[in-house]
Formats: sequence, structure tokens, C-alpha cells
Amino acid sequence: MNAPALTDNEFSLFRKMIYETAGINLSDAKKALVSGRLAKRIKHYNLSSYADYFKLVKSNAHGELQTAVDLLTTNETFFFREPKHFDFLRDRILPSWNGGQRRVWSAASSSGEEAYTLAMMLAAHSPTDAWEIVGTDISTRVLERARAAQYPLADAEDIPQRYLSKYCLKGIGSQEGTFIVVRELRQRASFIHTNLQQDLTRLGSFDVIFLRNVLIYFDMETKQRVVARVQSRLKPGGYLMIGHSESLNGITDDLKVVLPSIYRKP
Repeated sequence: MNAPALTDNEFSLFRKMIYETAGINLSDAKKALVSGRLAKRIKHYNLSSYADYFKLVKSNAHGELQTAVDLLTTNETFFFREPKHFDFLRDRILPSWNGGQRRVWSAASSSGEEAYTLAMMLAAHSPTDAWEIVGTDISTRVLERARAAQYPLADAEDIPQRYLSKYCLKGIGSQEGTFIVVRELRQRASFIHTNLQQDLTRLGSFDVIFLRNVLIYFDMETKQRVVARVQSRLKPGGYLMIGHSESLNGITDDLKVVLPSIYRKP
């Protein structure tokens, strides 16, 4: 059975749902994406329309709301993405660390590449051994992949050789064609299902927060709410990194610009 066509009214229902749940603002151009990503669920339940599937999502039978959120959120990431942030971490932030527990948050960690990049940087360059990485995402599906820490071998091309040889193991036998992050770093990273629209107090406070390439999906009101929540988790003197194509202009005046896309809490 072919999936039915997604009507404009049905698209509006899912657009409102993902905005209310995740704060993500889907443009009209995303109609084909919504149709394509949800088609497999329509077939799975043998439904005759997207409206029928929407009723299932709203009732949250079988945890279908989370499944729909997983399918409709974008999770594009790779190791050492936007490397200037990691250079700044190594050269400017880490040398200033002295005693005490240090914590770094990858606030939209997707399948874990950013969190494990941070773990490699801290393992190699932190002057203190008392550190941990926390990764969060709204998608449970990608968090499972992050916890497994196993990736296609092609993804290793983004990792500088000195980190690759020290912190990654090449799969053999049935695991051929993949690599896994070493246990020492996996044990330093925890991954927690988190919606940035909700209270974040339970996560504790952080010395550095990476909130990169997330704000582009939100309207101004949502950006202001999310940044207010996120910066409340930043310790005084801590740093917030956002994507190179993003800015906090008009969103908050509480953080000081250090460099474009790098902010510090006074």
C-alpha cells in the first residue's frame, strides 16, 4: 500500500505539534520532508490518512509522540564540526582550569559526535582530570546511537589523526567498517533525554556549553526562552558557543561577546 498524500490541513497539524513540543518552526517548504518521514509510520499502522496518524500521535499510544518527534527533528552533525570552537577551548579555556569538578554540556548532542569530540579535547588537553561531558537531545533515537559510540568508518575522516589513533578503535569481524570511541571516554560522557523548552535545573551547572546550530530552527520568542534557560545553567565566567551562522543579537544582553559565536557569562 502506498502512503496517502499529506494535505495542507494535515501538514498544519504536524507543524503545530512539533512547534508546541520542540519549538521547531517548520516552513511551508518542509511539507515534503514531513510527508516522507512519517510515511513509514502510516504504513506500519496500515492507516488511510495522515490525520489518522495524527490522532495516534496525540493519544501517544505506544509512545508514538516521541517516535514522531524523533522522525521530524534534524540531526546533522559530525566530529570536529566548526573546529575553531575546539581550538578556542584548547587554547583559551582549558589552560585556565584549576581544581574542582569541570563540566561541559553538548546541548543538542544528536548521535554524540560533538560530545565525543569534546571528550577527546579534554582527555588530551585538560590540566585537571576531574571533568565530565553531558550530552542532551530531544530525540531518543539519536541518544541511543550516542551511547553506543559506534560510527561508520567514513566518519573518522573528520577526526585528526592524533586523536583518532588514541581515542578510537577500528572494528574487526562483524564490526568491520565501523569504529568505536574508547571506553575511557564513553565512561566520561552521559546522554540524557532533554527538551530545551522545559526546565533544565536537573542538569546542574556547566563551565562550557555548546548550543550550536540549534537556534536556527526557532522563532525569536523561542530563541529567547531557550537561551534564557540554557544560560541559567552556565557558571559565572563560563562560556557559551553557538553556531558560526548564529548570533545572540536581540536574544540576550546577559552574555558578553568574546569572539563571533563565542560568549561569556560575567
